[in-house]
Amino acid sequence: MYFFASKVLSFFLSPSNLLVALGVIGALAWLFLSPRGGSTIMAASVFCLAIAGLSPLGNLLLIPLEERFPRAPDGEPPAGLIILGGAFDTVIAGARGDVALTKAAERLTQVAELARRWPESRIVFSGGSGTLLYDGVTEADLAARLLESFGVASDRIVLEDRSRNTVENARFTRDLVSPAPTERWFLVTSAYHMPRAVGCFREQDFPVEAWPVDYRTRGARDVVRPFSSVGAGLQRVDVAVREWVGLVSYWLLGYVSVPLPRP
Repeated sequence: MYFFASKVLSFFLSPSNLLVALGVIGALAWLFLSPRGGSTIMAASVFCLAIAGLSPLGNLLLIPLEERFPRAPDGEPPAGLIILGGAFDTVIAGARGDVALTKAAERLTQVAELARRWPESRIVFSGGSGTLLYDGVTEADLAARLLESFGVASDRIVLEDRSRNTVENARFTRDLVSPAPTERWFLVTSAYHMPRAVGCFREQDFPVEAWPVDYRTRGARDVVRPFSSVGAGLQRVDVAVREWVGLVSYWLLGYVSVPLPRP
């Protein structure tokens, strides 16, 4: 139930969708109710779209998440690398019969170097199909194809293909690999997603160490950096707001113990 509710809510809580909806409401009000009130609502919609799309707002929201977890320190090689799904477009891949990557592709592409760096570590990919309306292949199927094309031996690859969200990533992966208390396990996911992901694994009594990838900002330098297009800025705001809403909702539902997990 949470999976379906989260997909529906994520659409309506997306700032870009909300602001467009506000503009449509203003247009309808202008046509049928009050031209003055409707024009005010439409003006507010355009103004907010401009602020969200061109100002550094998206960076301001994303930087605290990206900077939260540094990469794991040197030491004992990890027993395994856990890569979370989100790097594949399963709908396009299913329709085209090919591997289709998203902007989070670095979750997978960096594993090629990490697999060579730690040749004895298991490579665990966790991801099923997170689509609600369209059928596609599972991310695990695509990950297996891509990892083998990188030269990773198939006997090192462990696939978890049932999970649809971060909570299930943690739960199903723990059940699959049964980590020993003395083992190091590195979690590979987008830097902005790392706090929520680590929090979920901790709640499953699976202590993982962060290996963030897929940085979207340069760090504090981007606090004042505006965007050159409204579309790029809105996309950044949507990603950041979705992650913050995810963190708060996971905390309220008991999936993570604190609103913003820390190292």
